[in-house]
Amino acid sequence: MESKQRCIIIGASHAAAQLAPVLRQRGWAGTISMISNEYYLPYHRPPLSKDYLAGIKSLEQMLIRSPEVYRKSNISISMGVTATSIDRANKQLILDDGASLEYDKLVITTGARVRKIDIPGSDLKGVFYLRNLNNAQKIKPFTGSDKRAVIIGGGYIGLETAAALRKLNMQVTVLEALPGILQRVTAPEVADFFSRTHREEGVEIVTNEQVIAITGDKKVASVECLSGADYPADIVIIGIGVIPNVELAAEAGLHIDNGIKVDEYARTNDVDILAAGDCTSHFNPIYQRQMRLESVQNAQDQASVVANTLCGKLKPYAALPWFWSDQYDLKLQIAGLCQGYTDIVIRGDIKGSRHFSVFYLQEDKLLAVDAVNSPQEFMLGKRLILQGNSMDAGQLADENIALRGLLASSPVTANA
Repeated sequence: MESKQRCIIIGASHAAAQLAPVLRQRGWAGTISMISNEYYLPYHRPPLSKDYLAGIKSLEQMLIRSPEVYRKSNISISMGVTATSIDRANKQLILDDGASLEYDKLVITTGARVRKIDIPGSDLKGVFYLRNLNNAQKIKPFTGSDKRAVIIGGGYIGLETAAALRKLNMQVTVLEALPGILQRVTAPEVADFFSRTHREEGVEIVTNEQVIAITGDKKVASVECLSGADYPADIVIIGIGVIPNVELAAEAGLHIDNGIKVDEYARTNDVDILAAGDCTSHFNPIYQRQMRLESVQNAQDQASVVANTLCGKLKPYAALPWFWSDQYDLKLQIAGLCQGYTDIVIRGDIKGSRHFSVFYLQEDKLLAVDAVNSPQEFMLGKRLILQGNSMDAGQLADENIALRGLLASSPVTANA
């Protein structure tokens, strides 16, 4: 690898933190520069709605890699700087301070931003979104024992935030516009389990409730809904999804398909520009469809593919998606994608315990597994999905039959 080659990484995300040192380890001898619009080294974002908000972890404990790692790998990081445009013809990156940086290879890891709602009062003091460290730091002063929090959105972020605030002894109400929480991402039985658990922990969950306004005199006082209900609030946290940050790529003429479209080697339609993480759209060979994933796993695995590609060691991306969510004493681990399932199989007591797993089948093909406090079922479930063999629902449900016994004798080789 030529020592004069210049690689610039846009964004200080999970993907960037994985890519920069791994790129050096794989043999990149040129310069590596990271451009960040935040003022912190790359940090773990999942704990923001969990341990950080609950006061269990500090920023230092959430750093993905220590400053020493970047120093030893000779990686320069520019903080508080935003890339405004890409000049592909001259291979230059233009920054908001007017500076321009020349590159040989450019990697976009700009992630995603929160989806916002435009209703009266959404700009009042005490109304927040939770996506980055600045958001979490601003939320903290509004938390405290017996204060009232209204969370708009019953997805994983909303529920994780509700659990963290309950640890602080706050009064918490979750408002969901759909008939049930987690409706787009899991089976009704799993959603019912989490609804019941949160109610047992003291959270009020209200579904079929459409928010129309946030009221207050300069500071939030309540949340008004179409039903006529009014929910008092000292703080409102909105969690209704994210939007991929693709504008920089789109303006540069890169192909967009619900994300920056990349091939199996993480390359865009410009041979010198690659992308990884939440901002990308790729074809997944396991599920045979184009998809955009919002997960740490995808960011890290795709970043490793980028590192290989830049170092001339082409290895296609074919990882099984997986996710997790921590709420109270529950660790939910999700392997695969359940969209398109026709049947579910429940292994364990979903109604009377906090330890079970749910298998999602399309006919007799295993698509995904939700494992609650069941790490072995999660790990074996990943292998069973990749194995791709027909599954017997009765055997999956029978706890007297070890899942390991359902694995084929030949080893699974895909990067799970």
